[in-house]
Amino acid sequence: MTHIVVLGSTNMDLVTYVTKAPQRGETVTGREFRTIPGGKGSNQAIAAARAGATVSMIGAVGNDAFGLRLRDTLEHSGVDTDFLRTVEGPSGTAHIVVDDEGANSIVVIPGANGTVDHLSPGDEGVIASADALLLQLEIPLRAVVLGAQAARRHGVRTVLTPSPAQPLPPELLDATDLLVPNEYEAITLTGRTDPREAAADLLHLVPEVVVTLGATGSLYLARGTDPLVIPAPQVTAVDSTGAGDTFVGALAVALAEEKPVREALSWAAAAAAISVQRAGASVSMPYRPEIDAQFTA
Repeated sequence: MTHIVVLGSTNMDLVTYVTKAPQRGETVTGREFRTIPGGKGSNQAIAAARAGATVSMIGAVGNDAFGLRLRDTLEHSGVDTDFLRTVEGPSGTAHIVVDDEGANSIVVIPGANGTVDHLSPGDEGVIASADALLLQLEIPLRAVVLGAQAARRHGVRTVLTPSPAQPLPPELLDATDLLVPNEYEAITLTGRTDPREAAADLLHLVPEVVVTLGATGSLYLARGTDPLVIPAPQVTAVDSTGAGDTFVGALAVALAEEKPVREALSWAAAAAAISVQRAGASVSMPYRPEIDAQFTA
């Protein structure tokens, strides 16, 4: 079975649902509040596990009630948490506002994730055993770089989601195989306003780029090949939180299983389309039979 390792964040998502998100200085009344396990690292781990991979999670939770629930959620989804350490203090949280169109805005408080600034004993060994390493930027950048370099030493494919968007150091780019920004992140990283131009610029830095375009689909570029534009299934979005992580987790599984790139991207798009029709991040992520059914529909 495909083995995916995720080095990244675990957060408790504190989600408020509103008709319209407040503007600066404005107060609005929400209609619902939920606490939902999330974090980009945890989300991608759960997405990959539900998509059919064996998954190991490297990261940290706090010694609070959120930490217990975050670990339990990962384990319930089939994710190995042997490398998820528990540290003193609070777990990470993400404060999310979701409007009636399914759009969201997010403030992340790192908490325990801020302690993940190095590789602990055993981390490089589990990375070496993987078919792919998934990385994001919700933990200290130093650990992301060390993880990517460990993967490179052992010939493991690295997939980096550059979120939250920030300048990427050359040593990280040198150890990245596939970069998966959304449209906003691609623009932030390059200064380009056109996704194709942004992707082309990023291709000078890494061998493969996928720019996710929300309901429009995705754009794939690789050196020496023609661009691919993959449409997304047309669905009514309820909550887009975690959709990008669902896409990345499913895409990593599909590529590790050596699906052709076009098929892998379409299969990942099917997974993301299912997730946006449900509320929440990790709880919205589909299992493999659901993805296969959506993909063939």
